[in-house]
Amino acid sequence: MTASEVQPGGRLLRGVHRTLTGLHPALESVLAAVVGLLVGAALMYIWGYDPWKAYWALLRGAYGGSYEIASSIARGVPLVLTALTFSICLRGGMFNIGAEGQVYVGAAAAVCVAYFKLPPGLHLLVGIAFAAVAGAVWSLGPALLKLTRGVHEVISTIMFNWIARFLVFYLVAYVLVDARQGQRTVQIPLSARFPVLVRGTDLSYSVFLAVAFALFVYFLLWHTATGYEVRAAGLTPTAARYGGISIRRTIALSFVLGGIGAGLAGAATTMGLPPTYAIISGLPQLMNLGFDGMAVAMVGRNHPLGILVAALFFGGLNAGGRVMQFYGSNPVPLEMVRVVMGAIVLAMAIPELVRVFPAMAASGRALVRMLSRRKPAEEAA
Repeated sequence: MTASEVQPGGRLLRGVHRTLTGLHPALESVLAAVVGLLVGAALMYIWGYDPWKAYWALLRGAYGGSYEIASSIARGVPLVLTALTFSICLRGGMFNIGAEGQVYVGAAAAVCVAYFKLPPGLHLLVGIAFAAVAGAVWSLGPALLKLTRGVHEVISTIMFNWIARFLVFYLVAYVLVDARQGQRTVQIPLSARFPVLVRGTDLSYSVFLAVAFALFVYFLLWHTATGYEVRAAGLTPTAARYGGISIRRTIALSFVLGGIGAGLAGAATTMGLPPTYAIISGLPQLMNLGFDGMAVAMVGRNHPLGILVAALFFGGLNAGGRVMQFYGSNPVPLEMVRVVMGAIVLAMAIPELVRVFPAMAASGRALVRMLSRRKPAEEAA
């Protein structure tokens, strides 16, 4: 008998896991979405709102026309990239929650191309490269701490998120600031921007960057020996090490690839979303992209192709949620919209959370062991 079986809730989790894993993943997602929608409808009904009118407004605002569909796709583009950041490391057996900080650094690096004078096309490629390299370099900090000192990635990535946040705050206020409008950075020139894909919308060619990176990750993880090593190290590190796989190499590769994805998300946001093409003081267009990407990865079952679909769904929630606040005679307030969206997302993420729960528990035990070892050392010092 395992420890999870004797702990409270262990038998229930095993039963839920057996029930869910007996279904096709697509059917699981549909059932979870239905449950989430019903929970959201119940919450709105209890507080006196018409759930059917609210959901109709959500559907129209997300997919009711070409403008709405383009807006939903545009809002899903950076989420694809940050979701891949989390998913790559999770496949390698780590919980990298540092995409938030890597997005900030990648966006700041993309803004730096405003000081260069290059021909169109090359200017855009340089901005993309700057953002990707900046995200990868920022991911090396947690990777090196884990490889050299055994620091758990949850702790290090949280700390690096805050460092990146305040570093970019400083750059926006004092280094990259627009002399004419102090509340933002200098604008990215036209030659370094992603062209608008659908005229009159905020959907740009950055969507192809997100799709290309997702397909690259899919090919790498499922059709190359390197990807097999990453997935094997994440599933059974001991067996992978016994089979000659370098765990240190897979850790470093997972962090760097994830950092590239998050850096590209920063580039897609600053170089591909009109009309600002800059970083606004307070980072409103960048905040929570990394954390939302974690939810997208869970809904997409940590698979690059599933993440593409999940990001479109999340983009639709973001776009349609705004319409819910202004539709009908009794519109749903912003706070209730967020509660409903949270219920839907949580319900859709539960099947994947159940699957990765053993890995989460193992990661938590490793974190506790690390903290318990350091506490006596600090007391002795």
